[in-house]
Amino acid sequence: MVQDFSEAAGIDRRQFTHAALMAMLAGVSVTIWGCGSNPSSPSNGRTGDVVGNHGHQAVITNAQLTGNNAITLDIRGSADHPHSVELTVAELNQIAGGQRLGKTSSTDPSSSVGTHNHLVQFN
Repeated sequence: MVQDFSEAAGIDRRQFTHAALMAMLAGVSVTIWGCGSNPSSPSNGRTGDVVGNHGHQAVITNAQLTGNNAITLDIRGSADHPHSVELTVAELNQIAGGQRLGKTSSTDPSSSVGTHNHLVQFN
């Protein structure tokens, strides 16, 4: 005689279904954005918009925003050449507070697209 698993375990179908769903969702990560959240300002930091972009990425982590230290941000991303953006503690506090800030990156004379720099805008 074949016995139903839920009967053998001493649980009803609803309890079994709930336990099965919880087991399936155990490894799932869920991201929830609050009202008015901006995907370009993720909960783990801030992403800047790089003007004249060709593969650069400007990302400040929450640890950098709250670290109380000036930083030099590498914005190479997938570009074939580097640029950096220097941010003071005061500027990081502005960004963390939601104020708009624009900074000019370093100039790269060895780039395949010629000598240039980029404006990076946060918030």
